[in-house]
Amino acid sequence: MRILLVEDDDDLRFAVAAALRGAGLAVDVAADLPAADEALFVTDYDCAVFDRTLPSGDSAQYVRRMRREGRTVPVLFLTARDSVADRVEGFDTGGDDYLVKPFAVPELVARIRSLGRRSTATRPPALRCADLEIDTARRTVHRDGVLLSLTVKEFAVLETLAARPGEAVRRTELVERCWDELTEPNSNVVEVLVSQLRRKLGDPPLIHTVRGVGYRLEAQNPEPQG
Repeated sequence: MRILLVEDDDDLRFAVAAALRGAGLAVDVAADLPAADEALFVTDYDCAVFDRTLPSGDSAQYVRRMRREGRTVPVLFLTARDSVADRVEGFDTGGDDYLVKPFAVPELVARIRSLGRRSTATRPPALRCADLEIDTARRTVHRDGVLLSLTVKEFAVLETLAARPGEAVRRTELVERCWDELTEPNSNVVEVLVSQLRRKLGDPPLIHTVRGVGYRLEAQNPEPQG
């Protein structure tokens, strides 16, 4: 999942972003609503986490305008404004969830993952390719009945490929979906991770290189692998 975190407090923004990345989420950050608006315009996020009170205004009113424009990214308000009226307003303006500060990081991660599952509700709970099975809810991977040990990034890339079996997924899309703004787009992180995944998945190979494009998950490779 790729998340946008909008928080004006520098220390809190850094701490929450680090905690979410430690939980395996890709996190972009913004300190105000103009920066958030730009980020939401150029990137397709799985969830946006907004502080309510920002120097540039109340994020609830921004979300209201966003909903009127037809933008459907799930929104979680993370704020110290804890009155019933504040919570009701957060939902009424288009928020999907509301978590009051101080909060527990595991609960925040669980709520974000829940919103992400709702936004991809049409995706089946298990993705399969030949003898490979990916349980998207439990975040487990089996091949030929054997449980594989994958890192969070390996799982993210494999899940992205498995959601579109037989389709070439561009390298740039993998970077956008599975990493965040801290990743240098011209680095070889994708190539290194795919190589690790291939070793863990074993033979016969399931991840195939599509020259000049990216990668494909398929039992049979329709073109030479490069």
